[in-house]
Amino acid sequence: MKMKKKKLLLAVLGLVVSSMAFQACSLDDDNDYDMAYPSALVTVKPNADNSQFYMQLDDSTTLIPTNLKASPFGKKEVRALVNYYRSNEDAGHYSHAVYVNWIDSILTKTLAPCYDEEENKAKYGDDALEIVDDWVTVAEDGYLTLRFRTRWGGGSHVINLVKRVDINTPNYFTLYHNAKGDKDGRIGDALVAFRLPEDMVANNHEIELTLEWKSYSGKKTAKFKMRPRQPATIATERFNAANIYIE
Repeated sequence: MKMKKKKLLLAVLGLVVSSMAFQACSLDDDNDYDMAYPSALVTVKPNADNSQFYMQLDDSTTLIPTNLKASPFGKKEVRALVNYYRSNEDAGHYSHAVYVNWIDSILTKTLAPCYDEEENKAKYGDDALEIVDDWVTVAEDGYLTLRFRTRWGGGSHVINLVKRVDINTPNYFTLYHNAKGDKDGRIGDALVAFRLPEDMVANNHEIELTLEWKSYSGKKTAKFKMRPRQPATIATERFNAANIYIE
């Protein structure tokens, strides 16, 4: 599967990664503390021709931007960090109207095919990482979004999620990391989101999924609960940052 590279800025103190190429209006005051942090993690949902879009905030809340018409990310549905404030304008059939200060997509991928365990490792990598227990590590709106931590030395890393069909456990997923030999740099975090299979997210009841990954101390697992998909705090160090790439 061909994957698109996404350039991010790495906070080398190991706190957070966030792209600084914010979309939407420019900030009037670069020192405004509230502007430096995302208000929410959302799904950006454009219509067919991207003449309009809205944002899914959680399982029941939708946001319609008042200062943006087309999605900055084109016709593709993506997960994104957004900084906004509530507007008094009419929200129509959406939950709230909002004014977007900035919005930036995170790497949003589909699942990779599953083979047997050894072939999965050979194809997708078997390098260690850690999953960070954070508000952006969440299963919602048909996506598994993860904040992960590893070492970055300036090379390109590849992250893939596989639904395991070779083991007898429902909704069992393994996260694979290929550091491409880039293992000796500084510790830092990044974000990635995976679109889950439609047969999982279209159910009328809450489901539980299990995530497995190879950590620096061995294999780890975590469980997530997710509600059916509805139809249609991260700080960034602005100094001493290094460019990294994930796919």
